[in-house]
Amino acid sequence: MKILIAEDDRINGKVLIKMTAKYGNADLVENGQEAVDRFLQAHVDQKPYDLILMDIMMPEVDGLHAVRTIREKEVELKIPQSGRVKIIMATTLSDPRTVIKALYESDANSYLTKPIGVTELADAMRALKLIPSS
Repeated sequence: MKILIAEDDRINGKVLIKMTAKYGNADLVENGQEAVDRFLQAHVDQKPYDLILMDIMMPEVDGLHAVRTIREKEVELKIPQSGRVKIIMATTLSDPRTVIKALYESDANSYLTKPIGVTELADAMRALKLIPSS
């Protein structure tokens, strides 16, 4: 599995890389614009990402805007619904308004509250059918 982690905190990013290592290879970017750029380059290279773990609060371009942009680019690239990248939003914010924005306004597939545990991440990946059920 090819994974993109968008996280502005280097320590959190490295922890997520370790947490996902048994499922595939992960690339780490520090803001939403870098995530959009990497997403597009992966399609140019014909090696698209299977999963994006996107922090909401980041510098330059936040995670919500980045996810909306990625979804728009998928439409432009004529990627079928079944081929869209799975996106899990991550943040310390767990209020209902933030969850609704992440899942419905940005069109993410899932939402996790930090700190993210190994079990919670695996459960989210299973729910998205990225890894087999145990």
